[in-house]
Amino acid sequence: MTIDNTTSTDLSWWLIPGRFIRREILPVLTDLRLAIILLLVIALFSISGTVIEQGQSPAFYQSNYPEHPALFGFLTWKVIQVVGLDHVYRTWWFLALLVLFGTSLTACTFTRQLPALKAAQKWKYYEETRNFKKLALSAELETVPLHSLTPILQKNRYKIFQDQNPEKDDILYARKGIIGRIGPIIVHIGIVAILLGGIWGAMTGFMAQEMISSGDTFQVKNIIDAGPLSSQDVLKDWSVRVNRFWIDYTPTGGIDQFYSDLSVLNNEEKEVDHEKIYVNKPLRYHGVVFYQTDWGISSVRVRLNKSPIFQLPMAQLDTKGKGRLWGTWIPTKPDLSEGVSLLAKDLQGMVLIYDAKGKLINTVRAGMSIPVNGINLKILDVIGSTGLQIKYDPGIPIVYSGFVLLMLGVVMSYFSHSQIWALQKGNILYVGGKTNRAQVAFEQEVLGILDQLSDPGKK
Repeated sequence: MTIDNTTSTDLSWWLIPGRFIRREILPVLTDLRLAIILLLVIALFSISGTVIEQGQSPAFYQSNYPEHPALFGFLTWKVIQVVGLDHVYRTWWFLALLVLFGTSLTACTFTRQLPALKAAQKWKYYEETRNFKKLALSAELETVPLHSLTPILQKNRYKIFQDQNPEKDDILYARKGIIGRIGPIIVHIGIVAILLGGIWGAMTGFMAQEMISSGDTFQVKNIIDAGPLSSQDVLKDWSVRVNRFWIDYTPTGGIDQFYSDLSVLNNEEKEVDHEKIYVNKPLRYHGVVFYQTDWGISSVRVRLNKSPIFQLPMAQLDTKGKGRLWGTWIPTKPDLSEGVSLLAKDLQGMVLIYDAKGKLINTVRAGMSIPVNGINLKILDVIGSTGLQIKYDPGIPIVYSGFVLLMLGVVMSYFSHSQIWALQKGNILYVGGKTNRAQVAFEQEVLGILDQLSDPGKK
């Protein structure tokens, strides 16, 4: 018979990648130092994504992060856009960091935590007295029977294992707190779930911004940031109406809070949901979340003499960083040869009126009338607009589930895995134990058990 050595050699090539992974890659992936470094890097870039505004226009970054002088000496709008700091959570390198960190945790779970749990579930008896000398906590008791230890351990919630062989009824093993060995595994599963939720949300979610006038109905269209797998199908077949937008002001004139009363409408324009939102209280519908983030002035309603009511749009003016101001122009003659400018800075109803030369004519409130260029100008109302940020993140339920598992695992990890062995040799009872944490509390517990064995009246 002849043996085909070529086939054997060819098959050996298939084993080389497996050996390389086990010997070279796994030790690196399961290294605690790598996990700590990855966690710190992820935290650093997550902080940058919180500090640096995300999803803004290039003009915004050019204005707020100029090249001269550069923030911290290096952070400019070019750096932000080249590196991707304007959309950190969707960049390939940030997602790669999450995947690498999750892979490291998964490898650690399978190579360390699961084997540790499997080993903890096994039990072995100490049949030699020398085994007890290796324990940090052990004692020898005379004229104390082994069976007297069992009820004391059961009272302390230990699970007891004794050999069913009658010839080995002089040995005992007991343990409790095996849940503490499961805790780290649950923690790892929770963290991996959080990472998966973050990746899924970054790949399939989107963010939009809308500035809508009070009284208008809209569908979400202005998508400013979206993942490569995102779909706007969730936005079909419904729209949102801004029933009213208003601002509460402080006695000194500052903004206290701004509100939007929103209604969700179906295809038949029937209301299917309703919510009054403000900062930190959004509207949620079909996984889409509407946040109150900004405000503006959209238009002003006026009447000239006895004319119909005109609603004129107001545009935000460039004040060079000296506050927010909106303005419009109203013709006072049919041939548009003359007119006045209206300016407003808030929704309290105060309007400034200027002539063609830029001279202040008068200051009026909503509902008041004044003569201008031979006509009667009445300011009926200043209409606000609400700034909404709309987010859709399908990964949030996964992230929340991960946080629940993480907290549960942390609580479980606080349980100590305690073990106690006992061996009867003649009239001497050998007792010893060890634990993986809370050493002082365990020592006090064992001393109490020994005290009860020595003095049965204390049971």
